[in-house]
Amino acid sequence: MNKTFQLYAGAAAAVVGLAVAASRFAPDQAEPETPVASATTRIAPDQLRYPPGSPQLAHLAIQPVKRSIPPLVEPLPARLVPDEDHTVRVFSPLPGRVVEVVARPGQLVRAGDVLAWVVAPDAAAAVADARKAEADRDSREAAWRRAQGLNEAGVIATRELEAARAEARVAQAELERASARLRSLGSVASDGRFALRAPLAGVVASRQLNPGQELRPDAADPAFVVTDPGRLDVVADVPEADANVLRLGQTVRIEDDGHSLAPMSGRIVHVGNMLDAATRRVAVRAHIAEPVPGARPELFVRLVPLADGAEAAVEVPNSALVTVGVQDFVFVERAPGLLARTPVTLAHRGRLVSHVRAGLKPDDRVVTQGAILLEAELASDD
Repeated sequence: MNKTFQLYAGAAAAVVGLAVAASRFAPDQAEPETPVASATTRIAPDQLRYPPGSPQLAHLAIQPVKRSIPPLVEPLPARLVPDEDHTVRVFSPLPGRVVEVVARPGQLVRAGDVLAWVVAPDAAAAVADARKAEADRDSREAAWRRAQGLNEAGVIATRELEAARAEARVAQAELERASARLRSLGSVASDGRFALRAPLAGVVASRQLNPGQELRPDAADPAFVVTDPGRLDVVADVPEADANVLRLGQTVRIEDDGHSLAPMSGRIVHVGNMLDAATRRVAVRAHIAEPVPGARPELFVRLVPLADGAEAAVEVPNSALVTVGVQDFVFVERAPGLLARTPVTLAHRGRLVSHVRAGLKPDDRVVTQGAILLEAELASDD
């Protein structure tokens, strides 16, 4: 019996030891999770309040709105180009060979600055012709003065005096012609070396010549293009459906797609009279009143035609609009974290941007991204 008792006691001790060991190596039990309260509080039928640091606020974009004039048509793709009234394409007036290139693309030049030096046989001939004409004029005028003295002395007839005077006038006219041709070339050396000069102040937009290159007056491409960088135009190819609302002198707004440039204003100076047979579009050109810094030729922009005398309205992106039934709403930030659904009346609905006639004021902070999520939040609490 003592043996049986010892066996039962040993088994019990073993069970207790295993239990203690298991309790030492058992993983700690996770703390019970505390329920997280909702981060959104609906304080009115059309108002939501988010506490500071709420994760919902990270999904919203809130921006102040501004006033602008609603466009007549949707913004049109366009590009900036140099003002043709302040752009000069420089060609060589004579056939010749380039001996030195002075100006480089992008270089600022003043009117009369040398762009390149050219040697041309015809330039040397122009110098010789001018000198010959001057010598002939001097000779003819001397002959006329002698004829005057002889006529007064009664040695020659009046007819001979008049002939001498006519020859002097012909010689003077020939000198004026040769001198005018020489002046058109500028300063020309006796070896026929003359300069291509900048006709106006501006920047060298392009250069199409190299040292040693032969130039011709009838070349397809100009040797230089000089333009005033402060004078820009905008050109657009307008669909025929929109061309009927455009006219000369109409005010336009020029916007940059990337929003890296401030908006610019201008006026239409040309509306094409004919449609392009291939594209079915009309060429439109507008002059920019004051180009902003960063505006440069060939930059892609959008041309926004405006109605003369139209009343300005608050501009909002279409992503800020929420339509419930027939009513449009936007969410306005009344205070940090407090968003109110506000009814608005639209003056114009565009493809990307709309204009609000009533319901918003300039500088109101409007939810421009995430308005649909806020509307869903309000609907879920109903």
